[in-house]
Amino acid sequence: MQNTFYNEWDRERMSGKTDENDYRSAFQIDRDRVLHTPTFRRLQNKTQVFWSGEYDFYRTRLTHSLEVAQIGRAICHWLQSREEGPLQPDYFIDPDLVEAACLSHDLGHPPFGHAGERTLNFLMRDHGGFEGNAQTLRILTERIFSAKRSGMDPSRAFLDSILKYKSLWTELKGASGANPKNHFLYDNQHPLLDWAMGGHDFPLELPAGKARDGFKSIECQIMDWADDTAYSLNDISDSVRAGFLTTDKIHQWAERNNIVCEVGGSLEKLMQAIRTGKVDPFIGKRIGRYIQSTHLRECLNFLTHQSKRYRYELVVDEEVRQESELFKKLAFEVVFLSPQLKQLEHKGNHMLHALWDLLEKRYIAPGHIDGQNFQILSADTASEIDQATDPASKARLICDFLAGMTDGYASRMYKRLFLPDFGSIHDLIG
Repeated sequence: MQNTFYNEWDRERMSGKTDENDYRSAFQIDRDRVLHTPTFRRLQNKTQVFWSGEYDFYRTRLTHSLEVAQIGRAICHWLQSREEGPLQPDYFIDPDLVEAACLSHDLGHPPFGHAGERTLNFLMRDHGGFEGNAQTLRILTERIFSAKRSGMDPSRAFLDSILKYKSLWTELKGASGANPKNHFLYDNQHPLLDWAMGGHDFPLELPAGKARDGFKSIECQIMDWADDTAYSLNDISDSVRAGFLTTDKIHQWAERNNIVCEVGGSLEKLMQAIRTGKVDPFIGKRIGRYIQSTHLRECLNFLTHQSKRYRYELVVDEEVRQESELFKKLAFEVVFLSPQLKQLEHKGNHMLHALWDLLEKRYIAPGHIDGQNFQILSADTASEIDQATDPASKARLICDFLAGMTDGYASRMYKRLFLPDFGSIHDLIG
């Protein structure tokens, strides 16, 4: 049965090629192209909350992405099951498309979590910045098939589904007078944004920044809420297991923030789950509740006539959204800001700085390492950097290399380069 929610404009690929001879739908192809790449597999050794590899039960970027994908698909099925509509058996939000977006949403994140993202943004401050979502867009359109450096030729609906932010680095810098901290696209990605929007200019009521970033396709909205659901709930579970989140710490945090832990309230139920050793069942029920808190509301905007993807907005029950924000605030202030995690962030920051400084001296300003040009990177990577025509392009390629590293690979490379007693021929494999 043909799904009338999507049209040819939604399914069009950047190259203009068609999928008519493939047994899969356009969005199944998008999902499969992401799933079977080294870029996706590297997420298994990238930090979600706690450094990957320290314990085997911690979530990594990979397991987080898989959980977000399951939640995203479940939201699609829940919305279609609602008797009041507006979705029908032949008119529905494609769960394969949403899954592709969810699997892809963290592809651009560097090693060492959000701390690594902030570090690379600082290091790229003179070259257009670094942002995880912008890097995801760069990977999907330019880098994901490394041998060809050609990207995966995404469909328009898929590319748009990962565009959480639609403002350029220069636009935000011009508005604030300072380099943006996050939530931007690289300046040279304007043609990609323009293609995703079908050449339509943003209206005056959607200036660069928060107003424009709030303008998302329905698939991107579902991905965003699925990510929030996993982030606000599953990270709580990991924090409890790791011993970072206890009933005493929750009480102390609530008192500092003048939050009453009322009977039957969210915090009290969480503490009861911790006391009884039933955190996972508590989290599981909450995930189901967050999924079923959603419904669709029809809206009107400048792309409504072009695609059904912009005809609806995802509405989340306010009580559930507030609970999600409460849990995110709890995890951030008690766990993410803890001295233990901040010490690890400092270590990751130190390693990325050291690697950047060395690679910058070697490949952007060659000859500045004691007059010798040691070959630090692989021949292919070094050749691509050498062929870049300006320092900004070279810096972006070095940033690609660092951002693509797993936590373990970054740590091993740092040790090989800077610790005298570490390293052997076998270590050179990475």
